[in-house]
Amino acid sequence: MPPPDSDLALRVWDPFVRVFHWSLVSCVLVNFVVVDDGETLHQLVGYTASALVVARLVWGFVGSAHARFADFFPTPARLRAHLAAIRAGRHDFQPGHTPLGALMMLALMTLVLALGLTGFLQTTDLFWGEEWLEELHAGLATTLIALAGIHAAAAIVIGRLERVNLVGAMITGVKRTRNGRVDVR
Repeated sequence: MPPPDSDLALRVWDPFVRVFHWSLVSCVLVNFVVVDDGETLHQLVGYTASALVVARLVWGFVGSAHARFADFFPTPARLRAHLAAIRAGRHDFQPGHTPLGALMMLALMTLVLALGLTGFLQTTDLFWGEEWLEELHAGLATTLIALAGIHAAAAIVIGRLERVNLVGAMITGVKRTRNGRVDVR
């Protein structure tokens, strides 16, 4: 690896991961902002989002190196080391997801699947018109939007702090540091 004070560019995100990411972003925004709840299009977009997450889960086991869960799964040891580095003021370069980024990704995907399930259940005879299920679905949607906003803000802020173009990496697939103010370990 290059020394910590040099520029670095690594191909990190494969086309599947990038298409998945931006397709899921589109589904979430369309369902939250554009389409009215309960419409057929809302259901179709929700099921599409759920199918995208299922495909990403499979890709987490068979995909490219940085797409695999084994590369970034947020184990307690990885989380402790990452938090210790942050507390010490170090920005250790992570080619793929950081442990905190991985936690956010898993939380967002879990919320999308929970939304798909609660949305589907509302169409069944057993749960048709159940107010508690509608409220749960709405609460999950609000939580998803809040966490997605935090995720987007964190990508911008952390990218600036660590001098890594995180947003650009999800567009181009290449993660770049600028004058590498990170510790490469």
